[in-house]
Amino acid sequence: MSVALKPTSQDEALTQAFGASLSELYARAAAPEASAALTRALELRSWLALAEEQVARVRDRIHDATAVGRDMGELPADDLRFDAQWMEAALSARDGYATALGELLRTMPPPGAHPGRPVQLTGPQLTTMLPPAPAPARAGAARWRRP
Repeated sequence: MSVALKPTSQDEALTQAFGASLSELYARAAAPEASAALTRALELRSWLALAEEQVARVRDRIHDATAVGRDMGELPADDLRFDAQWMEAALSARDGYATALGELLRTMPPPGAHPGRPVQLTGPQLTTMLPPAPAPARAGAARWRRP
C-alpha cells in the first residue's frame, strides 16, 4: 500500500493547514509549481506513515506474544527484548517526524496567503561621478621596432 493511502496522526492538521484533502495535496505536489512547504510536508507525512506503521506492527507482535491464552512458559524473552528496542526506535522516529511536521505547519503562512512582492525600501539615492582614471604610462604608445 502506498504511503499516500496510509492514514497518519497528522492528516487532519495537514488538510487544515493547506485547505485541501490529502488526495488534492498529493495532486498539487506533483505539479511543477508545487510549493516547497507542501512538498516537504508530504515527504514528512510519508516518513511519519511508515514510522506509525512500524509502531503498530511491533505493538501487535508484543500483544500476540503476551496474549491472555498463551502459556507463560513460552514467552520468548529474547524476542520481547528485541521488540522493546524496536519499539523504542519506532516511537522515536514517529515522534521526530510528527514534531518536524508540526513545526513546518506552525511556521507556514495561513492558507490562501500569497507572498507579496518583496519590500522595496525607498530612501535618498546618491549618485556620484568619479573622475576618469589616469591612463597608464605606456597606454596607446606605438611600439618602436629596431631595424
